[in-house]
Amino acid sequence: MAGVSTNSRDFIVATKYKLIRKIGSGSFGDIYLAINITNGEEVAVKMESNKARHPQLLYESKVYKILQGGVGIPHIRWYGTEREYNVLVMDLLGPSLEDLFNFCSRRFTMKTVLMLADQMIGRIEYVHVKNFIHRDIKPDNFMMGIGRHCNKLFLIDFGLAKKYRDSRTRAHIPYREDKNLTGTARYASINAHLGIEQSRRDDMESLGYVLMYFNKGTLPWQGLKAATKKQKYEKISEKKMSTPVEVLCKGFPAEFAMYLNYCRGLRFDEAPDYMYLRQLFRILFRTLNHQVRFTYGTLPDSRVSGKHHYMNEITAVFLHVCCADFNRISFWRWNIGLRAQYAERNLIKR
Repeated sequence: MAGVSTNSRDFIVATKYKLIRKIGSGSFGDIYLAINITNGEEVAVKMESNKARHPQLLYESKVYKILQGGVGIPHIRWYGTEREYNVLVMDLLGPSLEDLFNFCSRRFTMKTVLMLADQMIGRIEYVHVKNFIHRDIKPDNFMMGIGRHCNKLFLIDFGLAKKYRDSRTRAHIPYREDKNLTGTARYASINAHLGIEQSRRDDMESLGYVLMYFNKGTLPWQGLKAATKKQKYEKISEKKMSTPVEVLCKGFPAEFAMYLNYCRGLRFDEAPDYMYLRQLFRILFRTLNHQVRFTYGTLPDSRVSGKHHYMNEITAVFLHVCCADFNRISFWRWNIGLRAQYAERNLIKR
């Protein structure tokens, strides 16, 4: 979708959300930073053309409405049509885990991975309890909160989410094959690659790959070359199926292999034992003598373009707890949250 055709600063949504600037884009459309002109609060605004061939914002807004009130689920302020756009107004969030991973030289400490795993399992469990599967579990779709929610992880982007059971009868969707791959190939479950209808087990398996991505910095099926997207997906599938879990997790605590083997062993309609999976990592956390303490460190503010920007609390929390080289990283508000740039070496290019 092209950007808002008129000056974005003249575009007001629902009579009170004034667009400030575009902060992101995707296949669905664009994301804008906006301000509530009645109280000065900043929000995120997702927009898609109301002429889009495959509109998704209305569906996503309905899923968010069902999920509202859950810990780590963004609050939806408004959905409707403004001029020629479908518009979704929601909480402004901080950096994604993919952003933070890059800021931390693409390697998280074991302590970080275990702390994140606990919250990530909890977010996915909540979505499942509400009768939906996410179907696109990846680092980009987990974001840190800001302000008083700065130590809270949020799960976003429900455009591919699907209802897997009837909310009244609890009847599970039927097993099917010959389905197209939905989601991101890098983190997709083996069954998703094989064309099998996704269910709760697939979200959990995808999370296992995300955790190993954080541990290793890369997955064995990354960087594969192919002439077409279909051929690339086939190569990823072949590599994923031919890589034993024990090989993928070699050099890391056995709990990660236990997690993946458990998820791969689930039946199509079986409910994962979320507490068992969380306990795997909680016990490992204690075994490694880590203590969960969200203490707010104090780091100096940065000078950017002659202006002072005070660091959001999440920077102090996350980087103090998680990143060995946090002293070289400074954050300021940017896009749908925070931007980071290395003071000594600019690794993030726009």
